[in-house]
Amino acid sequence: TVNAYYHPNKNHMVFPAGILQPPFYDVKAAVPVNLGAMGMVVGHELTHGFDDEGSQFDKDGNLKNWWEPPVEKTFKGKTACVADQYSSYEVLPGVKINGKLTLGENIADMGGLKLAFAAYRSLRKDAPEHVQADGFTEDQQFFISNGQIWCAKYREEAARMQVVNDPHSAPRYRVNGPLSNLPEFAQAFECKSGTPMNPENRCSVW
Repeated sequence: TVNAYYHPNKNHMVFPAGILQPPFYDVKAAVPVNLGAMGMVVGHELTHGFDDEGSQFDKDGNLKNWWEPPVEKTFKGKTACVADQYSSYEVLPGVKINGKLTLGENIADMGGLKLAFAAYRSLRKDAPEHVQADGFTEDQQFFISNGQIWCAKYREEAARMQVVNDPHSAPRYRVNGPLSNLPEFAQAFECKSGTPMNPENRCSVW
């Protein structure tokens, strides 16, 4: 496996060359496809600098409380929404995600998706035409590509162990969680209001 990461003590991101291949990046793929995948990964690592742990380090990588109290209070309120949302997700019957354990990664997943979508829209806003592929719009291609990078198959015991030990949420909720909080997804796939992927109340941190 290959993994990108953010280093708070050095305040930098690392993207190994091995990650620059499908399904994360393909030089022949369309902009929506690459940004839905690799763009989200870049945004994810960037957001780690401002999650519940990264936000405790300053620009020089020093452990320091550099936020003003009102900002910190607002941040805690927004992240509590995220923790509660993910704690409601059931991986197996009776086995739910630990919203506090996975908080940092969930914040990064949500922020990464939002940043990548904004970058994609910015790059394509002046395009002479928007290209469909296999009947999917560019917005839909972006979201499908994002979902594909989290494809996984777990045995039941492995899934249980992940819930207990892994700071990342189960793969399907790394897809559904962030997407349900992004209104543009519901618009792209015409999800009915009040359904799980187009809820009345959403969480947003950044």
